[in-house]
Amino acid sequence: MTATVYTRVDSPLGELLLVGGERADAAGGVALASLSLPEQKGAAVVREDWRHAPEAFTSITGQLADYFEGRLTRFDIPYADRVGTEFQQRVWKAVDAIPYGQTVSYGQIAAQVGSLGAGVRAVGTAIGRNPLLVVRPCHRVIGADGALRGYAGGVGRKEQLLGLEGALPAPR
Repeated sequence: MTATVYTRVDSPLGELLLVGGERADAAGGVALASLSLPEQKGAAVVREDWRHAPEAFTSITGQLADYFEGRLTRFDIPYADRVGTEFQQRVWKAVDAIPYGQTVSYGQIAAQVGSLGAGVRAVGTAIGRNPLLVVRPCHRVIGADGALRGYAGGVGRKEQLLGLEGALPAPR
């Protein structure tokens, strides 16, 4: 990767900030490093040395539009390499595998990555540090009791995304 580039795009969740690095390989385009929602905890902030380059994100913004319109159920986006700790990467890989329209519990993710017991809290922390909201579907992880718990972009947005996917848990 060479230069850091960014763009903003409107969505039903508000204005999204996409940040990535231009790829120097033959594929070109951008490897996505961050997708932030308005008022998100830990959201990326545009820096002076970043270049506004909406054209570099054309494929990604097209996929996001299709997702929000219900025409896309799985993203095909190159992610920036080596973001996060080894544990976070294991958790995020498990989150990436959650199918569209389905939910799993934090405990199920903890079991999948070999981190049961107190490790459920560590899994929740790793999920909370996901830099790629929406495209890495951490919104599909819910409490064991079916409750919508924590989401860096706000629980209301988590509910909105699960509603879009037809995956809202049944009320108890």
